[in-house]
Amino acid sequence: MSAAAAAAAAVNLPGHRPTPPPASAAQPGAGTEPDSDPSAARKLKGSAQLNRWSRARAIRSGRKLDRPAQKPQATATERPGPQAALLDGLSGDAEGSTGSYGDDHVELMATAAKQIYVVSDGTGWTAEHSVNAALGQFEHCLVDRGCSVNTHLFSGIDDVERLLDIVKQAAKEGAMLVYTLADPEMAESARQACTLWGVPSTDVLGPITEAIASHLGVSPSGLPRGAPGRSFPLTDDYFRRIEAIEFTIKQDDGALPQNLHKADIILAGVSRTGKTPLSIYLAQKGYKVANVPIVMGVELPKTLFEVDPEKVFGVTINPVVLQTIRKARAKSLGFSEDTRSNYSEMDYVREELEFAGKIFSQNPVWPVIEVTGKAIEETAAVVLRLYHDRKQRCSMPRISKRY
Repeated sequence: MSAAAAAAAAVNLPGHRPTPPPASAAQPGAGTEPDSDPSAARKLKGSAQLNRWSRARAIRSGRKLDRPAQKPQATATERPGPQAALLDGLSGDAEGSTGSYGDDHVELMATAAKQIYVVSDGTGWTAEHSVNAALGQFEHCLVDRGCSVNTHLFSGIDDVERLLDIVKQAAKEGAMLVYTLADPEMAESARQACTLWGVPSTDVLGPITEAIASHLGVSPSGLPRGAPGRSFPLTDDYFRRIEAIEFTIKQDDGALPQNLHKADIILAGVSRTGKTPLSIYLAQKGYKVANVPIVMGVELPKTLFEVDPEKVFGVTINPVVLQTIRKARAKSLGFSEDTRSNYSEMDYVREELEFAGKIFSQNPVWPVIEVTGKAIEETAAVVLRLYHDRKQRCSMPRISKRY
């Protein structure tokens, strides 16, 4: 479709507000066709794109979108609740939505990347991680750019007006809506809005909340995390996690070896195998963790061999990967490439890993975990599974502690 035909079609759309012609076009003798002037076509296209970006920024910041045609405000008696307000706004704008946005809608729908809107009345952590976990099942499609996906997080959505704007924006962009809304009325409003506007949607929190409520025989509060009506008492679990974090920080990198017997988990391995971040991650879950570096020429603390061996976990890594990490570490410390150091030399890296391997073989009770290519969460899951299996003698561990 040419630019002239598109402009003519847009004028005839219901609810469309025609754009006034530029000053140069209103002058006598300037009555050229739009598609005869390529620069004019480019200006029109650029303006539509800027308007689209402006609306996207506005909706993501929580502001209300400017609509070309405004409906008269209804009285309070006509809108008794949030769902009624939502349905009133949707039914009034449904017919004119195509005409209000015209060619923008066509351009947005033609984009290659699929959009996923993540909406939450809290931080959005649950919904965002659920989406990322689900997208992990489509890496075969995403890696080669066969079906690119863009996700957008809208957190703190606690009123129907903002929810309505997001649903309308999702309808224009052909996006999918994934939401976690604790308030049943807000969740129902999202469901009805997506149904009316044809937006594919998934309620992450609703089904499991209803199932747990049915199992417990107790109605949910309907309040999001951080809501003024919710209280968060300082439980024993909270203080245990704080104590674990403080202990782990003090025990980092082999410090205070006399306190190893107080640790729940002890990590042993050569430098740059991720012991410290793994320790902090485990500490946030309430485990007191100490990590002990294995360095050639440096004697390991005697208490490491005196504690319960079932507490100790060895970590190892591929030598090529370890050399790469150590080179990056040396560079960050300011060492130039001309500076010779055994720290990142391949021969030394292999020798140090072999030295650590001999120590592990001399202590067969210590499980050795290969961390190459693993995220901290994955390594932590292995450590905790082994830790609880040992602690409970291979019986079924507590589900809340099985990660």
